[in-house]
Amino acid sequence: MGNPLTYLLVFTAITLLLIVVFYPKSGIYWRLKNSFKNDSKTLIEDILKKLYHAEDGGNYLSTNDIISSTNIRPKKIMETIAQMKANQLISFNNGAIKLTENGMDYALRIIRVHRLWEKYLSEKTGFDKKDWHDIAEKMEHKLTTTQAKELSINLGNPRFDPHGDPIPTEFGEIEAIQGKSMPAFKEGTIGRIVHIEDEPEIIYQQILAEDLHIGSHVHIVENNEKRIVFHSEGEEYVLAPIVANNITILELLKEEISEENTFRLSNLKENEIAKIIGISNECRGEMRRRLLDLGFVLNTKIELDLTSPMNNPKSYLVRDTAIAIRNEQAKFILIEKIKNHANSN
Repeated sequence: MGNPLTYLLVFTAITLLLIVVFYPKSGIYWRLKNSFKNDSKTLIEDILKKLYHAEDGGNYLSTNDIISSTNIRPKKIMETIAQMKANQLISFNNGAIKLTENGMDYALRIIRVHRLWEKYLSEKTGFDKKDWHDIAEKMEHKLTTTQAKELSINLGNPRFDPHGDPIPTEFGEIEAIQGKSMPAFKEGTIGRIVHIEDEPEIIYQQILAEDLHIGSHVHIVENNEKRIVFHSEGEEYVLAPIVANNITILELLKEEISEENTFRLSNLKENEIAKIIGISNECRGEMRRRLLDLGFVLNTKIELDLTSPMNNPKSYLVRDTAIAIRNEQAKFILIEKIKNHANSN
């Protein structure tokens, strides 16, 4: 017979192994099972979003379209689509996949969470806007309907996300985006940016690099097949039509035009005096509160005091107090130039 102690040690080791693997909820087996379940849920929700965005644009996707747009194994995609059909989330019509009423409701719930989360990131955190989309892509699969409702209430039940996309209500109601894409307007048009599309990412990153914001007024001065030139907040912008197509503007009536002489504080030069007419809607959260606390408030007179050797930061005289801020902050402060010192006497 073997050593009883050896048998005891072997039995104990096997028991511990079984506990580690099969312990309810936290064991390896259950964690892997839940992981596969969550992966399947995430894939279903990602496909529903793709189908919704396609239908919203007047198009329909096929199984091959979905396969070619992901890095997931085709077999897994086809199994998931079959599961979605069995759950009555989708239907087929001549190879085109269409959302059923249940599928549309489900897709809008996911989109609601995504856009609410982007709104939360923009208003309540310090995350850079280039990261909002990716973070929201992960969180949209985690929040329950109840949690999404609580988040919406906490944010004041917003109607639009920071890109100008309408946020579906908890009942699936969604507002239409007003306006048209920038290339659709003729030269001389003055409008307000109401939406910036954040996909595809490569184009969105180009728009971010230009520091264009929701709510800014634009004046189109050139529009042709090669480029679109427009002025906004004292800056001139030149975009390729394919990039400008992701910017939606709403044409303004003559009486609505109020920013023809609006500039960014970062454009203020020596010997110029200006007054603050507002802070860009793009400036949110802690940064907005800090600028207001420093005295950058409506109708305050301001002028350039000192410039650093690298031209950043700059010091401004605000109510006889020198305040230094970086250009990245100054661009959010909107001003109207009054006069220069040479003409002030």
